Amino acid sequence: MKKNIKVEFLYLNREDVLSLGLSMKEVITEVEKGLVEHGKKKVEMPPKPGIHTFPDAFIHAMPIYIPKYKAAGMKWVSGYPQARKYGLPYIMGILVLNDAGTGAPYAIMECGFETAMRTGAVTGIAAKYLAKKNSQVVGICGLGEQAIYQLLALKETVNFKIIKAYDIFDSAKNKFVEKMSKNYNLNIVAAKTAEDAVAGSDIVITACSENVKPFVKKEWLKEGVLGLPIELNLAWTDEAIFSVDKIILDDWKQFSEHVKRTGRKIPGMYSELGEIIAGIKPGRKNDKEKIWNSNYGLSVHDAMVGKLIYKKAINKGIGKKLRLL
Repeated sequence: MKKNIKVEFLYLNREDVLSLGLSMKEVITEVEKGLVEHGKKKVEMPPKPGIHTFPDAFIHAMPIYIPKYKAAGMKWVSGYPQARKYGLPYIMGILVLNDAGTGAPYAIMECGFETAMRTGAVTGIAAKYLAKKNSQVVGICGLGEQAIYQLLALKETVNFKIIKAYDIFDSAKNKFVEKMSKNYNLNIVAAKTAEDAVAGSDIVITACSENVKPFVKKEWLKEGVLGLPIELNLAWTDEAIFSVDKIILDDWKQFSEHVKRTGRKIPGMYSELGEIIAGIKPGRKNDKEKIWNSNYGLSVHDAMVGKLIYKKAINKGIGKKLRLL
């Protein structure tokens, strides 16, 4: 090793990332570009390995390399319902970005906010390509923090008229409806039951935790519906999933690992989402098709959004440089 060599990385905590003013619109742009590369099979992205210290918790490693954008790195992220008992967020972790030429890490950042934004962005993008053009009614079940970003992204891509929101806790539901109506100017109403939220909706989002029991039923699904389960297939009954016309996933290999672990099965996949966005396969063919699109979460999104965060931080002089070597 040469003497006097210096390797530094930029460290960004949650407050640093939040201070950058990251908009959902620009996150959607970056995520969509990454999905195109994934659809063309021009990324190196092994299925995320993980450990599970509780049946309903996970810690995942998510490595990625996107040659076109010279984006390389890995997210190490946990999802723990148990964390809330200690006043901690459900999602915690870090995102590391590496120089594609040397392998040296150049940024390490808190990834909770980035994860929330890019997860919402995928929903907005999926709806852009897969929802009926005249979709007006959105039903959402599970009103935790992620639900906020789901609706903010959908607002960017779909001209819907009303949102029906449901949560098993009335206090959470009423607080969410009030907040989204007041802060984001959305026409949102509280649904009395999950059925009320799902039935008659053109787009159905389930944003539940991994300990949810299947509750979305086949008979609730409207003709032409787009189902967007954020928690994989856990909130949907087998009958509901098998009743749709097209199954679309963000990554088949990664989803297959989930199926092996949980034992839950789905019909054959029609396409990966990136293939549709890249124009390799057609998406929705008519307004009668029922489409179910499960987005498990791709490290492609993290690398693209992470680079955006890094550039904004450098331009604004935010973060702390730390020396590695």
